[in-house]
Amino acid sequence: MNTVAFHTLGCKVNAYETEAIWQLFQKHGYQKVDFEEKADVYVINTCTVTNTGDRKSRQMIRRAVRKNPEAVVAVTGCYAQTSPGEIMQIPGVDVVVGTQGRDKLLDYIEEHRTTRQPVNAVKNIMKAREFEDLDVPAFSDRTRASLKIQEGCNNFCTFCIIPWARGLLRSRQPESVLQQARKLVDAGYKEIVLTGIHTGGYGEDFDNYKLADLLWELDQVEGLKRIRISSIEASQIDDRVIEVLNRSDKMCRHLHIPLQAGDDVVLKRMRRRYTVDEYRRKIEHLHQAMPGVAITSDVIVGFPGETDEQFENGYRLIEELGFSELHVFPYSTRTGTPAARMTDQVDADVKQERVQRLIDLSNRLALEYASTYVGDVLEVIPERPWKEDPASGLFMGYSDNYLQVVFPASADMIGKVCRVRLDKPGSEYCFGTFVRTLDDEPQAPKAV
Repeated sequence: MNTVAFHTLGCKVNAYETEAIWQLFQKHGYQKVDFEEKADVYVINTCTVTNTGDRKSRQMIRRAVRKNPEAVVAVTGCYAQTSPGEIMQIPGVDVVVGTQGRDKLLDYIEEHRTTRQPVNAVKNIMKAREFEDLDVPAFSDRTRASLKIQEGCNNFCTFCIIPWARGLLRSRQPESVLQQARKLVDAGYKEIVLTGIHTGGYGEDFDNYKLADLLWELDQVEGLKRIRISSIEASQIDDRVIEVLNRSDKMCRHLHIPLQAGDDVVLKRMRRRYTVDEYRRKIEHLHQAMPGVAITSDVIVGFPGETDEQFENGYRLIEELGFSELHVFPYSTRTGTPAARMTDQVDADVKQERVQRLIDLSNRLALEYASTYVGDVLEVIPERPWKEDPASGLFMGYSDNYLQVVFPASADMIGKVCRVRLDKPGSEYCFGTFVRTLDDEPQAPKAV
């Protein structure tokens, strides 16, 4: 039996797509082995979001070639899309596929085995107009199922290479999304995370069907308990989306809304499509419409030209808006983007100091948000034993408002909806007491 090993770099969309590619290999009788083992085929799913992503991708390709010089080494993903020539020059690379046409990956591998010639199957992604359906009916190690609903981005922010790696916005057909959602529910998943490159832009390329329409239809899927949106731009949260979030019992009380910078001058240089005031008003509106909603965000620190004053403006805005968590990134140069050519790059030490201040702020805000739920009973889906102490009998899962809750549970409760009382808040983990499960079968309450 042929064996295949995978290594995924970069974002959650890449992780989803690796799972989808594995499904293709599985159908052809392949067995999956660990990347550190000897395999017949190695698939490296690359990232190009920063220059570091490129470098790490090259390292993993070379590692695969060293592991088994006789193996077929196939490279896919964003770095493969933007720089196929660079990858083809690495000795031992046999097949390169970009971010489209991965459904033909096994054909390209067979073509290489027949001809013994390298195959460069990267096409012009800017011409792609159709969403590439790659189904994932089950995930190797997850209790929350990702469901990719769109591809590409039309924004062209000055720091970002992704439109060149992923192409323009393409939405998945609603019926295909719903069919996939039903399959995931049948496979036992209670929560679906809608994901994509620019998830909130779903439907912008359709005539009369937008994200809110899809959410309402997903709300009707029987057996599905939770729908979470992985990320959405402030401008995409219109009244119809808020209405679904409010009225649907399945929509999670959590939105990830990237800010990137809290100063108008910096936002303009980033070519973001909103002002600080527009963003602030949207967040305030959400808090009024959905009391208790958890809002998480991304922030880039040390963008070229960011002054101390501009950073402080952002710091104060973040403090005022009361996010429940921040993902903080020091600006990293990406060759080929307008920001990489800007002359006023910020000193690395200054960046690091600003990053640390925002991480400290994020921890404080996370604790403040979690503290408001002490004593409340939340619905938590346990995912895995608590990694800090796997033998403790404690398990970790997410509440619908994205708190990581640790509580006494057992392996047979993984993936089930549990009612848990939050006893002790924390900036990373909260601790709680199990009350009962909310599974399909009514069960007697169980004290812990």
